[in-house]
Amino acid sequence: MMKTAIVTGAGSGIGYYAAKTLFENGWKVYDFSRTNRCFEGVNHIACDVAKEEDVLNAVRSVIEKEGQIDLLINNAGFGISGAVEFTDPEDSHRLMEVNLFGADRLTRACVGHMRKRGQGRIVFISSVAAVFPIPFQAWYSVSKAAVNAYASTLRNEVAPFGITVTAVMPGDTKTGFTGSRIKTHQGDECYGGKIERSVSKMEKDEKNGMSAEKAGAWIARVGMKKRVRPLYTIGFGYRALVFLKRILPESLIGFLIRMLYAK
Repeated sequence: MMKTAIVTGAGSGIGYYAAKTLFENGWKVYDFSRTNRCFEGVNHIACDVAKEEDVLNAVRSVIEKEGQIDLLINNAGFGISGAVEFTDPEDSHRLMEVNLFGADRLTRACVGHMRKRGQGRIVFISSVAAVFPIPFQAWYSVSKAAVNAYASTLRNEVAPFGITVTAVMPGDTKTGFTGSRIKTHQGDECYGGKIERSVSKMEKDEKNGMSAEKAGAWIARVGMKKRVRPLYTIGFGYRALVFLKRILPESLIGFLIRMLYAK
């Protein structure tokens, strides 16, 4: 029987290539996003993950057509940047609604169907920024750290039902995510120009990062594995950094991040 996957935000970037890889491996793939920009063969359902009714209707449609959901990849998200004290609460709240609560809405809508079947997998797209919070993009780091904690908690709750859960942390990746970031340089004069310098460096790193195609395919393969670890980091260099984070003093890690992104 053909397996069924839902990928949120599959219209571009990492989600696009995750959906493409699944499709090429014989999966029935549904893209949940606000615009239909995915490739032929993937089933698009208009869905704003920040809206409960959209999510429930979209999942209901998949169940009616396929009768099952084997894999959910919670990929939809966006970023904002700026100093914490000058960040508009509407922007930070919107980011949390999509990056964290959007993933929660999809999970709650799908997990009951998986539980009844006694199987399923949920993959959360996190970020290395979850464990290396970067100055002047606090809320993105907060959202991804929360995603890691959410995934860790969920994993233990649903394990008895045959549902496996993992979170994947990409590092810098070349996608349209960079161009769609909501940026504010308000207060940059108070911070001696550090906001603009930090964001410019961060965006340069992203533009020179791993290709979205490679990251998306990597994530799809995690979705298709027989067994998964609780947490993955994409790329040897980033895996090494995450390992060092565990053994080096927090003060040293903080100093190094400050030298890179807050000089």
